[in-house]
Amino acid sequence: MSLLVVNISDMKLSTNPEDVLVTYSLGSCLGVTAYDPKKRIGGLIHCLLPRASASPAKAQQNPYMFVTSGVAMMVRKLALKGADTKRLVFKAAGGANMRRDDMFMTGQRNFEALQRLLERNDIKLAASEVGSNIPRTMFLHLDTGKVVLRSLGNEREL
Repeated sequence: MSLLVVNISDMKLSTNPEDVLVTYSLGSCLGVTAYDPKKRIGGLIHCLLPRASASPAKAQQNPYMFVTSGVAMMVRKLALKGADTKRLVFKAAGGANMRRDDMFMTGQRNFEALQRLLERNDIKLAASEVGSNIPRTMFLHLDTGKVVLRSLGNEREL
């Protein structure tokens, strides 16, 4: 088993069933997985902000920073590796309110951006765990497509 770490504003994908993709400490950031169960190809992205339109120059430099450009880019790259985009199973975690106030609501806005993007493309989330005020670590197991969340010492399948 090989652990591939996805940093903030980063994305990794793999075609190796022995790989596990992981992103640590999702707070207000949003982690999104996409997995083709037949080809056993998947990706994991760690998005910092909701919309690329807020900063087109930054989105051009790093599309993974934003939900709208990053998730779309991840899907394109998975398709180039042989994934069937119609079979992709999407799951999301994070989007927490780590400040515990209503000032920026970045986590909520990140999740809303994902929901709009998926809705426009007639895609449903298979599972999600977002909100609250807890950090989450997210794992995607390429052999099975299983997504595991770890938070405050507890692990559960998403």
